[in-house]
Amino acid sequence: MIKLAQIAAMFARMFAFVLAIIGLAALRAQFDALIGVALATDRIWAMAGYFTILTNALLVTHLLAITKGWQISSARAAGLLVSIGAVGIIYHALLASQFPTEGLSWWADLGLHTAMPLGFALWWLVFAPKAVQWRDLPQWLIWPALYGGYALIRGAQTGFWPYAFLNADALGWAHVGRNLAALVLALTLLCLAVAAAARILHANRFQSAKPA
Repeated sequence: MIKLAQIAAMFARMFAFVLAIIGLAALRAQFDALIGVALATDRIWAMAGYFTILTNALLVTHLLAITKGWQISSARAAGLLVSIGAVGIIYHALLASQFPTEGLSWWADLGLHTAMPLGFALWWLVFAPKAVQWRDLPQWLIWPALYGGYALIRGAQTGFWPYAFLNADALGWAHVGRNLAALVLALTLLCLAVAAAARILHANRFQSAKPA
């Protein structure tokens, strides 16, 4: 007889697989939408400048591993939620109205900035382990920090700034520094919100599992 835990694990893998397919399709749509860039390697290099693309690729990699039976840790799952959540929040709060899209680009944006953040948030809510500790929070900022350093170095070397708020050539380094400080604060608040939600859900789960 199949146990309830086995059924839940099966659905978790199925949902992860569906999300991975959506992510891969959105990444491919974004690749195909770059019609002004002829060489495939140049398209990939252009896409690799964006936090959205790299974070979605990172998430898809984890989702594919989950479909193969890999057990993701509570801290890793929450960290991914913070990063992909930031993708969706920053895009819809700051960027969507400035860069309207159509056609294939619209579908790519829908997948990368909306479907994947919301889909993974739902997967995390229903299936992810949530035994998060407060000490896990700093590690969730490592990936955004690595990207920030990479984007600034690449921008300084090539003049390519993926986001206007990082454009040191136009804004100056002092202004960019203030923008980054605001982003760090926003990400920290998001980390706190995710950690608090995880701890509440984890506590409620074990409370409800206790015999009456």
